[in-house]
Order: sequence, then C-alpha cells, then structure tokens
Amino acid sequence: MSQQLASMTGYARNTNAIEGFNFQCEIKSVNARGLDIRVRLAPGLDALEPHIRRLIAEHFTRGSISCSISMQRDSGMGEMAINQQALGAVLDALDALSGRIEADRPRLDGILGIKGVLEFKEAALNSELEEQLHLAIYESVSCAIDDLVSGRRQEGAHLAEIIIQRIDEIEVLTQRAEAHPSRHREVFVERIRQQIAELNETGSGLSEERLYQEALVLATKADIQEELDRLFAHIQAARQLLLTAGPVGRKLDFLAQEFNREANTLCSKSHAVELTSIGLDLKAAIDQLREQVQNIE
Repeated sequence: MSQQLASMTGYARNTNAIEGFNFQCEIKSVNARGLDIRVRLAPGLDALEPHIRRLIAEHFTRGSISCSISMQRDSGMGEMAINQQALGAVLDALDALSGRIEADRPRLDGILGIKGVLEFKEAALNSELEEQLHLAIYESVSCAIDDLVSGRRQEGAHLAEIIIQRIDEIEVLTQRAEAHPSRHREVFVERIRQQIAELNETGSGLSEERLYQEALVLATKADIQEELDRLFAHIQAARQLLLTAGPVGRKLDFLAQEFNREANTLCSKSHAVELTSIGLDLKAAIDQLREQVQNIE
C-alpha cells in the first residue's frame, strides 16, 4: 500500500465576502520541474502578494501554480466626482469650435455624460476595515489552497494505482526475461557449437581454440544478468518510494530513466527473438510508467 501521492495538476476556487466587498480566489496547478508561483491580484491588493506566496509555498514543492483574486466593491461605498482635468479639456474644445461650427452649446447632462468627466471615486478604507478585508482574503486563499491540496491528493491516489500496475508489469516481464531458455548455458553453448561448425565448413581458417575464445567473448557480452539485477533493484526502490511520505516525483522520474537504460541494454545484448520481444515490452511499460510519474509532485 502506497503513501498518499499528490499530483501536480488541480484547480480550486473559493468565494467570500465581508461588509461592502465580495471577492473570489482561484488557484490552478499544472506540471513543472520545480515550484513556480504566479499571483494576480485585484487593484489595491498588491501588498498582499508576499504573504499569499508564502502561504502557497508552505503547501507545495512542485508545480506551476497560478493564484488570482478578483474583488467587487458595493456601489454605495463611494461617491461621484467631476474630473476637473477632463472637464477643462472638454470646455476648451467647445470654446475652440464655437466660432467655427454653428451649433447650440451642449447641455450640462450631455457634458457630464462624456466618458471620463464624471467618475466614481471609491471611499477610502479605514485601517480597521482594511485589516478585516485582508484577513478575509487570506482566509479565502487558505481555503482554496486546502481544496487544491485535497484535489491533488485525490488525483495522486488514482496515479498511484496506475504506477503500481506498471511496476508489477515491469517485474513480471523482468522475471520472464530471467527465466527465458535462451539464457541457459546449455542453449548458448549449443548455439555457439553450431556457429563454429558452420565456420569450419566454410573454411574460415580459424583454429578451434580461437573460435572458442571468440565464443567466450560473445557469451560474456550477451550476459544480461547484471541488467536483470539492476531492474529488480529498481523495482524494489520504486516500491519503497511509494511507501515514503512526502514528494517523491523527482526520484520516481529518475528511476524511470534508469529502468529505460537497463531495458535498452537488455535489448542490445539479446540473442533471441523472444528475449528481444520481452525487452521491447519492458520499454513500453517503462514509457507508460514515466508518463504517469511525471505528473507526481
């Protein structure tokens, strides 16, 4: 049974409100080699970014994590005001055109309706309300983080099942390679004898002693016991990692690379079609393992 793995992908959202304010926190996470945190805040909340980054970093070690906070303020918390600069520009333009165009001067409501002349100014927050707002936003971020952690663990549990299946498959294929008849000494010696006989028939001119020396070299090169031992060791290490608490994605990814290296060597040393086929099946299972491992934190 594995410890609870965590995926690097997930999404969470939390909404909250205090008097005069409604806000929403969204956090999404995708795969990354390390931890990459991106924060996007509503206007006026920039001071909160360092603390939000710390909250995220306390819970995650890998993944590209984007956090955004949007906020709406009640319309009653402010007043309409005239933008004197914009109004002056409009009046100057009217004066400049008055002698060139015959037209009635615009009414006051028409001037105030020009974009930018009349603006809504939000009321300034007192220190107590500002502190309440910031604390409520931090609480919303914390809730979203908790939901994201839960979602990534649920996905991680699903990935763990798949990873265990792939490791079991790799073990079965490794056992099949170890037990394959072509690895028996008698089979290999008989095969070499046949090759020696064929060479003697063609008059190769090589002495029998030289031929047996060459056969010994070939037999040594074709021995895959070392690769099999490493594969079994990697299988044991992978299973041990699945029992280890904490992030193990990087180590599992490294093991998957080592699995692949041994499978490649096994295929290159193979001197039987069936053994090569087992090696190719191993490579396919290892590729599937690595695809899943790369999603793990």
